[in-house]
Amino acid sequence: MTTALILVDIQNDYFEGGAWPVAKMAQAAENAARLLKHARETGQLVVHIRHEGRPTSPFFRPGTEGAEIHTSVAPSAGEAVVLKHRPNSFQGTDLQNILQGAGVERVILCGAQSQMCIDATTRAAVDMGYETIVAEDACGAKEAQFGGVTVPAEMVHAAFMSPLAMSYAKVVTTDQVLNG
Repeated sequence: MTTALILVDIQNDYFEGGAWPVAKMAQAAENAARLLKHARETGQLVVHIRHEGRPTSPFFRPGTEGAEIHTSVAPSAGEAVVLKHRPNSFQGTDLQNILQGAGVERVILCGAQSQMCIDATTRAAVDMGYETIVAEDACGAKEAQFGGVTVPAEMVHAAFMSPLAMSYAKVVTTDQVLNG
């Protein structure tokens, strides 16, 4: 089965010192780097997704260092880099064409944020017919607030991985992906 690794929004602003730090992003990126190394060694298609906001956005502002892909998962020559402006990595991009052109049937997703772009991209991939795997420990979540309640990042992550695992994707650890 032809597989693609899709690295979603592993960008500088999400790391410590960035404009919008995500909890445990360095650990998530380490696992994503392991997946990337494996994908390159086994000849899987690799697609990097890079999000840009508006010039007035709090993070991922066009032309800033924060909007660049983190060096831990930097693209190599020949690897696709897809620019997106919405949480769903398929919306308004050529991601679907890239995957179809390579005959991809299965996608492995990692990156950030669990509650936004990973969730939206996972659901879209499944809806488009891809067998979908989420390497949950290679994903980062950010704390959230609603109704005067602050939800810790770990709880946000679990709250989104749970329904994805129940109804959409195979949600596993990086080690489980690598050990197949």
